[in-house]
Amino acid sequence: MVSVENTMQANTQQWQTLWLNIHLATMTNGGENYGEIRDAALAISEGKIAWFGKQSELPEYDSSKVEVIDGQGKWLTPGLIDCHTHLVYGGNRANEFEMRLQGKSYQEIAEAGGGIVSTVKATRLASKAELLASALPRLTALHQQGVTTVEIKSGYGLDIENEIKMLEVAGELAKQLPVTVKRTFLGAHALPVEYKDDANAYIKLVCDEMIPTIAKQKLADTVDVFCENIGFDLTQTEKVFIAAKQHGFAIKAHAEQLSDLGGSELAAKYKALSSDHVEFLSEAGVKAMSAANMTAVLLPGAFYFLRETQLPPIELLRKHKVAMAIATDANPGSSPICSLLLMLNMACTIFRLTPSEALAGVTSQAAKALGISKQKGQLAIGLDADIAVWNITQPAELCYQFGVNPLSALIKKGKLVISK
Repeated sequence: MVSVENTMQANTQQWQTLWLNIHLATMTNGGENYGEIRDAALAISEGKIAWFGKQSELPEYDSSKVEVIDGQGKWLTPGLIDCHTHLVYGGNRANEFEMRLQGKSYQEIAEAGGGIVSTVKATRLASKAELLASALPRLTALHQQGVTTVEIKSGYGLDIENEIKMLEVAGELAKQLPVTVKRTFLGAHALPVEYKDDANAYIKLVCDEMIPTIAKQKLADTVDVFCENIGFDLTQTEKVFIAAKQHGFAIKAHAEQLSDLGGSELAAKYKALSSDHVEFLSEAGVKAMSAANMTAVLLPGAFYFLRETQLPPIELLRKHKVAMAIATDANPGSSPICSLLLMLNMACTIFRLTPSEALAGVTSQAAKALGISKQKGQLAIGLDADIAVWNITQPAELCYQFGVNPLSALIKKGKLVISK
């Protein structure tokens, strides 16, 4: 029998890049203590992690065939994953932000043509080129802070033509930057004005026309629903889940953001990947998510921007061992924020996560929320070599300090794509 050690040594012939003099936050084992390995080395072969461990345990290798990089004592983490965004949209809502600060109510803003209706209007009017041009700086901002994978939702078109347009732009973004883009169809985000008095008819359109067309054109990986009193009820949400499953999509839910409607329990019934926001999630909902192995995606940016007061049930999620991911929720209305590093800080200061929980939330747990744990989110042999290199002295610094970008280098599938 060939030993694991001998296999590792044999594989050194295939190593292409070797990082020495580094520290690793592998984010294995749920990120407990960061999966920390100090005084380490890491080898890359054909875009995958081929070996990692203590540098003192490094097997013999042919230095003439391997590019050796001195990490100068820097820390390596998995490339960051922003698992919940709405990066593609037309216009902005800075005017509404100003109106709210002047004391205008949500209803007054809506009556003035504001709210999601204004973003839908601007998105429908924008060309693909215009949407791409506006979204690219947002994605660039995330990428420059260590993000190598991002989820992008539709949901501001609310008709088949414009939902497809948004998803196509999201796909085009992946060609502009070395970032993996996972696309989510969120047609059931809100009611378009043409269906404002007939939500059931709109859900029928989503299920009978939009989902089959998007599946046929392979424009999305996942289907999401805004299950809420101001969104869609449980019956309507379930219809979307059923249609999504019939067409081979994974599912997610915006749920329990404003009330405890039971959307997370319903999502658990259909083995959803995640339920997102979850400020009003009950213990019954937490238990259901735990049993279904779902991830709770926490969105501190929206909590902050909307000045919410109901905190997510962090202790219940811990008690029942529900994975917690962190994301920006980057969108024009409730979280116009394109910094996952800021979310790390907010997750700790506002939601009281530990720094190791928060960092796991944008790496291993974020990968779980997107169904890609076998490819990304940890520094582990065989996983994609999506790696962020940080000029820090300890992993907690990524949560502690905000405003100075500590990213030193970024590796995407083994290739150096950012070097500072």
